[in-house]
Amino acid sequence: MKILLCCAGGFSTNMLMQNMRKVVQKSEVLKDEEFDFTAIPADALEQEIDGWDIVLVGPQIAHKVDYIQSVLEPKGIPYAVIDKDVYGQMDGATVLKLALVTHRKHVLKS
Repeated sequence: MKILLCCAGGFSTNMLMQNMRKVVQKSEVLKDEEFDFTAIPADALEQEIDGWDIVLVGPQIAHKVDYIQSVLEPKGIPYAVIDKDVYGQMDGATVLKLALVTHRKHVLKS
């Protein structure tokens, strides 16, 4: 699964991405080679969007969700906004679960 984290371009989203990667690496069920993570600033979304399975939106740019939706919907890519408290805790497990559940719902709906 290719997970794109969209943020304001800050250091904290990279930390969250690393925490998500650690969750996958420590898992007995998930396989590291089946996941790809990248964090980009929201302004680069249109140039970077092709090939991703899901986009996770940092709470600091939730105000840009209309723009993000306009880029993702035509390509059929699901997205979810990360809860600010979960983001603040750098809870990689909860954010990874959000990605998996959101992607699964999207696939089942298609």
